[in-house]
Order: sequence, then structure tokens, then C-alpha cells
Amino acid sequence: MNSSQLSQIVDRLGQIRQTLPPNVKLIAVTKQVPAEVMRLAYEAGIRDFGENRIQEAESKQEQLKDLDVTWHLIGHLQSNKAAKALEHFHWIHSVDSLKLAQRLHQILDQRAESSPHQPIQKPKICLQVKLLPDPNKFGWSAPELLSDLPLLDQCTNLNIVGLMSIPPLGLEPDATLSVFTQTRDLAEKIRQQHCAHIQMQELSMGMSGDYPLAVQAGATLIRLGRTLFGDRA
Repeated sequence: MNSSQLSQIVDRLGQIRQTLPPNVKLIAVTKQVPAEVMRLAYEAGIRDFGENRIQEAESKQEQLKDLDVTWHLIGHLQSNKAAKALEHFHWIHSVDSLKLAQRLHQILDQRAESSPHQPIQKPKICLQVKLLPDPNKFGWSAPELLSDLPLLDQCTNLNIVGLMSIPPLGLEPDATLSVFTQTRDLAEKIRQQHCAHIQMQELSMGMSGDYPLAVQAGATLIRLGRTLFGDRA
């Protein structure tokens, strides 16, 4: 075990945690981070790991299956990988379209029918929003999401708990903060619709470069990679 790597992660984690309110959960983003380094992060006290790709996550989950880890899918999810995502993750932050939500609902329906006496694992789901135009990101605009709410509310198998937001790269801090506060305000608007099957308890927003702004705007989940593990190779 690399003790200098472990002490680096412990130090960084300690510094970050001092700045976070108690209600904010830190998710370690482990894209391209080897399983042995993730094991060090676990030793340092991290229990939530975020992966972008299902295939990479599967291999690490196998290597770390002795650990009590909560797995978060934070990357774009294609409909044809939806079944695998439901099997491998406790959280899916990146449900970014009505079509994908309906697909996940349908798969869970089929599983419940085929195994009526077995509990079906239902990940917690965040709806991904895109509140500024960005060709590199997926997600609903605010008007699209508000208009899709009645159909989303019919996806009764889904455990929808909040929103996920990623601002475009290169924004000034004020503009980044504005994206986060708009996300918070949109969650409040959705709450006021009183949908039977849609909760808005969680705001997944903020990464290494902007998480203090996200926390300021009310984030409950932040996704940190570089800040914890240094730059990727």
C-alpha cells in the first residue's frame, strides 16, 4: 500500500470536508483512477464513487467487491446500456431525457413481472438539466422538463430524487453560480407541482473547479476527481 498516496488523499479530503456543510455528500470521481487507488480513498473514509462508463465501473466493482461502496453513474447513459446501469449502480445522476426515463421504468417493470417475489434494486435517480446551450452536454432545458413532468410522474418504478447540472466550460464564476442557482430554483418549481412520484431532495452539482459555488447555491452532492486524486495521466 502506498502510504504517501494515502496521506495525500487523507490531507486533501480533510481540507475539502472542512469547507463542506454536513448535508453535502462528496462523491469521488474515479474515471481512470485504478482500483488500488480507490482502495486507498476508501481507507481515507470515502464511501461514494462516481464512474462515467459502465464497462470501467464493472471491472473496478469486481476488484473492490469486498468493500461497502455506493456506486454512482455520472456519465452519459445510452438507452441500450440502461439495463446494465440498473444492475451496477445505486445512483444514476445522468437521466437526461424522457425516452431514457421511460426505458428504465420499462426494464424495472419487466424485472418485477419476471421475479414477482424478489425485491428489485431501484437506483436513486437525478434528472440531468442543461440550463445554458452547450453542444457537449445532454439534458432537459427548464421548459422541456416542466412540460415532461406529467409523463415522468407516470414512471412509477423510478426513484427520482433530484436534479443534476453541469455548467458549460469556461464560464465566469458569476455565470457558473447563476447556473447552479437556476438549478435550485427549478427544483423548487418542480416541488410546487406536487408530483406523486418525483422527489426533489437532491442537487447533484459542482466539480473540482466550481464546487464551492455549487455548495453556495445549495448542492447536496458534489463530484470531485482532480481535487482528490490530482490530474489524470
